[in-house]
Amino acid sequence: MTRRRARVLVAAVACAALVAGCAQRVRAPAAAAAAPQVFVLVRHAEKAADSSDDPSLSDAGRARAQRLARSLEGAPVVAVYATGYRRTQLTALPTAAAHALAVTTYDARRPAGAFAAELRAAQRHGTVLVVGHSNTVPAIAAALCGCVVAPMREDEYDRRIEIRIAADGAATLEQTRN
Repeated sequence: MTRRRARVLVAAVACAALVAGCAQRVRAPAAAAAAPQVFVLVRHAEKAADSSDDPSLSDAGRARAQRLARSLEGAPVVAVYATGYRRTQLTALPTAAAHALAVTTYDARRPAGAFAAELRAAQRHGTVLVVGHSNTVPAIAAALCGCVVAPMREDEYDRRIEIRIAADGAATLEQTRN
């Protein structure tokens, strides 16, 4: 190695060390980092009565989506997931907007176990809202908590499933009505 090359190499290593030493570590907000891992799962709110394959929300559905957002105002919401359908996106949007988050779209046909594992790995702290469908929410909830979750009726829009994951991985399930 020539003397000039050696000086260039030493200078490059020194610059890299200087840049690495000045880099700041990005941290999650303190509230989210201190919060337990919580998953809130709901079915999309009431859909408009139309014959399309992808209906919007009815007035009652829009009101329910707003109530959901208000119920999560004090929670450290770190992520919001919804399937690609308008009714799920519109149910999730008020909560996402209230927390300055984007809605992450997931495939409704994805196996519940795989999606639940991804959720648990991606969101280690804070509250995660997942908006799905009557035929997907119970299975995702069951996969998250490792417990039995009753099926959801086709006319059931008000069930809220909350799963808390403790530091040791133990899960607790609570179901309420919105």
